[in-house]
Amino acid sequence: METITPAQASMFRHLMNPRLVVVMFLGFASGLPLALTGSTLEAWFATSDKSYIEIGFITLVGTPYVFKFLWAPLVDRYVWPFLGPRRGWMLVTQLLLLGGIASMAMFDPINTPLLLAAMAVSVAFVSATQDIAVDAYRVEILPAEERGMGAAFSVAAYRVAIILSTGVALIMADNIGWEKTYMIMAGLMAVGIVTTILCLEPEHFDHRPKSLYDAIVPPFLEFIRRPAAIWLLLIIIFYKFGDAFIMKMQTAFLIRGLGFSLTEIGTVTKIGGWGFSILGAFLGGAIMTRISLFKALMIFGFLQAFSNLLFLWLAWVGHNFTVMATTILVENFCSGLGVAAFIAFLMSLCNKRYTAFQFAIFTALSAVAREFLGPLSGYLVEYHGWVTFFITTFVASFPGLIFLWLARKRIGIN
Repeated sequence: METITPAQASMFRHLMNPRLVVVMFLGFASGLPLALTGSTLEAWFATSDKSYIEIGFITLVGTPYVFKFLWAPLVDRYVWPFLGPRRGWMLVTQLLLLGGIASMAMFDPINTPLLLAAMAVSVAFVSATQDIAVDAYRVEILPAEERGMGAAFSVAAYRVAIILSTGVALIMADNIGWEKTYMIMAGLMAVGIVTTILCLEPEHFDHRPKSLYDAIVPPFLEFIRRPAAIWLLLIIIFYKFGDAFIMKMQTAFLIRGLGFSLTEIGTVTKIGGWGFSILGAFLGGAIMTRISLFKALMIFGFLQAFSNLLFLWLAWVGHNFTVMATTILVENFCSGLGVAAFIAFLMSLCNKRYTAFQFAIFTALSAVAREFLGPLSGYLVEYHGWVTFFITTFVASFPGLIFLWLARKRIGIN
């Protein structure tokens, strides 16, 4: 009879932890809209007659994720008359997302590109608002010792949502069309709605701001007055820079550059790749229980950087299914490691009195690269080619690691 190893017993205990289970399902709800207004929308436009530059600009649809800190104080200050400060906002945004994603199915990039983009921006705005409430909920519900695994569970479910809304969605679009695909994806928001209704509100001490001034100024000042505030901002902005850069044109590279079908991309790149990112997130969470946060950030950051070089190999080989699968699986695995460490790092920076606003600022800053690199990515590919683009993403991975190394003592992690 086989005995249960300590690692298996530890994972079982985590799976039975109701806080981690709730965080996991809410991570799913957060991940679903992001992909449908991001890489899946990019793939939809890539199957039309749009240029690389136009495809690059459509990635600006995700701009609300960058500026969500502007309305995060409203989430802290105002409360819906049901479910509580966090769950009320989560439920309202999840219901709006269900309707908004379904509405995207009414348009297409050939006949109504501007209307489709406008609806996608609306969905991204509501999704960013949902993220404000979900991120604050996660920080407030998890004790410090559960943040590493909490980040892993959240990231894993987030990636599962992206598998469904990219990989499965691309396969579905190849077979039943984009309209039905987006309608089905909208229905999956029910996962978040049911979770929000059934979960418990965090135990709040009385810290709801009495005014918008109290919701904005004190949390902002609390952060910028920290001795290492500038270093923290640089790390937050640049740690995932190279990883976000390469994601901007990855789908277009596989469709236009190498000629892979939507089904091939959906099966290997999205389902397999995101599956490996989930594995990376869980392994990253487990490793962080044994090594310091600083070491995890450095090791995982270097792995993220060097995994980008695999795309040079793929560009050189060309249309090769095995090389494509290897590249995508390794890159996503390393990305999963990095995300788990990075989310745990952001949670550690939040003052619980100002959770929603501070976490919104941190995640918004980290999204700067993800949302504004699209036009630059399109320009590099259009005028300088794929090799230059991939080398640039590799080089762009190192500033964040350099800042982390230089500031390791100032920011108080080792």
